[in-house]
Amino acid sequence: MGLLSSIKSTLIISLSIFMPALCSNYTINCSQPTQPALLEALSPVFNLNDIRPVRNMSTCTNVTTFFTLYGILGVDEKAQLLTTYIWLQCSWMNEFVSWDPVQCGTDVMSLPSSQFWIPDIVINEFMEENKAPPVPYLYLYSNGLVNRALPVRVVSSCNLNIYTFPFDIQNCTFTFNSYLHYASDIKIFLGRSAELITQISKSVMATMGEWELLEITAYKVNHDGENENLYYDELEYHIRLRRRPTMYVVNLLLPSCFLITVDLFSFLLPPQSVDRSAFKMTLILGYTVFLLIMNDLLPVTGNTIPLINVFFSLCLALMVASLLETILITNLLCGSADFSPVPHWMRVLVLQFLGVIVCMPRMNKKPRVSEIDLKTRTAVATIETYVGPHEPKGQSAEDLAVYELKKLGKDLQAIRLKVDQELKDSQSSEDWMQVGFIIDRLLFGLYILFISVSFITIIIIWVNLYNK
Repeated sequence: MGLLSSIKSTLIISLSIFMPALCSNYTINCSQPTQPALLEALSPVFNLNDIRPVRNMSTCTNVTTFFTLYGILGVDEKAQLLTTYIWLQCSWMNEFVSWDPVQCGTDVMSLPSSQFWIPDIVINEFMEENKAPPVPYLYLYSNGLVNRALPVRVVSSCNLNIYTFPFDIQNCTFTFNSYLHYASDIKIFLGRSAELITQISKSVMATMGEWELLEITAYKVNHDGENENLYYDELEYHIRLRRRPTMYVVNLLLPSCFLITVDLFSFLLPPQSVDRSAFKMTLILGYTVFLLIMNDLLPVTGNTIPLINVFFSLCLALMVASLLETILITNLLCGSADFSPVPHWMRVLVLQFLGVIVCMPRMNKKPRVSEIDLKTRTAVATIETYVGPHEPKGQSAEDLAVYELKKLGKDLQAIRLKVDQELKDSQSSEDWMQVGFIIDRLLFGLYILFISVSFITIIIIWVNLYNK
């Protein structure tokens, strides 16, 4: 063990002494100004592809990076993933390489990337393997600058806020940093302004689907005062995306508004008719089937409930409430003949007070029949006493005529008594029907008011959050 330790320490000391000298000798001299001659002269540099290309180990390698957003492939709200396609470019200095462009015939040459040290720059939010086609080459310049460009299919995590769906704007982050090297070894810098990155990305954007690119901003994470050996240098890109809501407005919102409007106008149907209840039940069934069919268009996430789900639930609740109100009113109107007379407090509250509010004045009140009933009953009893139960015998024709007339009068009075009783019951039934019509009109007004306030509130919330 002691021998191995001494050998290891000797090797480290030797490398620390001779490495700068060896590296300082890698100034390329070409035998002739051709690519084969330059490639042959670069052969010693290829053997150093496993170490960071600096002559002094305390020297930091500055990596400049930027990307062009070529396509937005999709957003998975349930898994909180953003899939994009970018063109990534990185550049850094290789201090082991330099040559005279005149002597070697060129100032830049494409070489296999496997022959050089590549910084381990990663995107922290990366969630899947890069499935883009590999690019095996990079550019090497005469001053030692290395430029590497490659396509990347980025499947990154993104905290999606879909409360305002489908009028939502998402802000996703790409954080570039070295996976292994601390800031003392590798520092990352922005290679192109964020405004230019946004402009170029919009001009080359290939996918014009559901999402629209608003802007790309860059932010350098500040670690002032911290030890460079204790943190990783980071560069953050913020990508703001806006969803195109046209498809969702046409396929989801407009049909819901149409159905709720039809349900609103169904109040114009006669409430005592069974067709009104059947019509509303058909609307509820149709709306339920509509929501089941369009369920795949709605986002699914456990973080927040989208406002559009609240909108659909509100529409369905209003339709159900409208049906329950229709059932109540229909029962009140159709079964009023079996009800007791309208209580006094309800007569005052509904027929007099609420009837004026909903512009439904009380129907003309028919005359009371209590006094007529009393006189009728007395007259009938008198006739029965006078006439008797049997037809008189041995009387003249004149007496028989009088008897028949009195008997006929008795029958007429009985009929009148029955009619007056029916009129009394009819008056109670009409009062209950008037109560039903007034309540129906009142609930119709409240239905309109609730729909208007709810829809305006939801629209204002959508607009305010969309404009932020």
